[in-house]
Amino acid sequence: MAPMGDADGQNDVAPPDPHTKRQRLNSSTKTLTPPSSSITPGDSLPTLPFELVAEILSRLPVKILMQLRCVCKSWKSLICDPKFVKKHLRVSTTRHHLFLTFLNSSREFVLTTYPLSSVFTEITATATQLDYPLNNRNRFDLIVGSCHGILCFALDQRFALLWNPSISKFAKLPSLNNPSREGSYTIYAFGYAHFSDSYKVVAVSCYESDTNGSTSNRVYKTEVKVHTLGTNSWRRIQDFPSGVPFDESGKFVNGTVNWLASTDWISSWVIVSLDLEKESYQELLQPDYGGVAVVTLTLGVLRDCLCILSHSDTFSDVWLMKEYGNKNSWTKLFRVPFMEGVGCSPYTKALHISEDDQVLLEFDSKLVVYNSRDGTFKTPQIQNINDWMVPEIYQESLISPCFQQ
Repeated sequence: MAPMGDADGQNDVAPPDPHTKRQRLNSSTKTLTPPSSSITPGDSLPTLPFELVAEILSRLPVKILMQLRCVCKSWKSLICDPKFVKKHLRVSTTRHHLFLTFLNSSREFVLTTYPLSSVFTEITATATQLDYPLNNRNRFDLIVGSCHGILCFALDQRFALLWNPSISKFAKLPSLNNPSREGSYTIYAFGYAHFSDSYKVVAVSCYESDTNGSTSNRVYKTEVKVHTLGTNSWRRIQDFPSGVPFDESGKFVNGTVNWLASTDWISSWVIVSLDLEKESYQELLQPDYGGVAVVTLTLGVLRDCLCILSHSDTFSDVWLMKEYGNKNSWTKLFRVPFMEGVGCSPYTKALHISEDDQVLLEFDSKLVVYNSRDGTFKTPQIQNINDWMVPEIYQESLISPCFQQ
């Protein structure tokens, strides 16, 4: 009589099935090939509906999609299709990055990008160094802003550069061809007009008018030009309506670009908004600061809303215009005290608010995270920055600045 095994048959040892072994091996390498005995002539491997494939791919990071273009012609055609590009932009709204341009300890210009989540959660943020798209980088090539994953740079006051670092594509716009004027300067803005489906760069050139030699009563005039991506020239539009902008760049939100402007350079601030579709201006009303002695203001964008940092002597209030253009929708989110031991300089820029109400701020060319729930600060560990730094938040995308996808 043959020996009995245990009740569950655990002592029985069956010879290995070569087909099962092959399945297990292929599973460990992220692919699964059915055993050859299960395939008969004329059969094909099961496939997903193309619509489902597109839905899955639209949720993947850009880096992976750039690699998947090589899988087959149909995938390459899909990933490059303008409709898919826009769908990917809509569904990948959480893939934001911190972009930094700075001088390192060797006085070299460095461009780095960090997943925004790592800036808030990791002790040392995860950095990826980028190659500037042009051969030479001038220290006066300033970042203007970002829209739909495209970064805009102002080059030596005369040119603008559009660059999507996620797909390594860029476009250098033609020269403004403004006449040379002593003491003149140009402020840029970059944004998107939804109904015409067009990206536009706005250049506000400010220059001093003839004051008969007087320096005590200087008067500035403006010249405003617009470049629509896909054209080859700048167009002159209506001049700036009130004073001159003194922001480094216009802030894009809700189909408009917005500047803080002043007529006397000291205390009279207005918010000037340019509708990118109509190319017309309006002045936005500021919040009621509640009797706080506001020393200066900083304009920004948080949670896709226009934002104001109103600075007093010891703190900054963070205001959000929750419904664009509606003065009554201004809401004070929280108050940020000035950091101890670093003087009383105001925060330069509010960059991002996390889901748990931590706000990333620029302060004296440094980055700081303020937790509005417990009132604490922390400084992200960004390596090799030497005094000078310009930050910007951008969204990962497949949008090409070269017009042709």
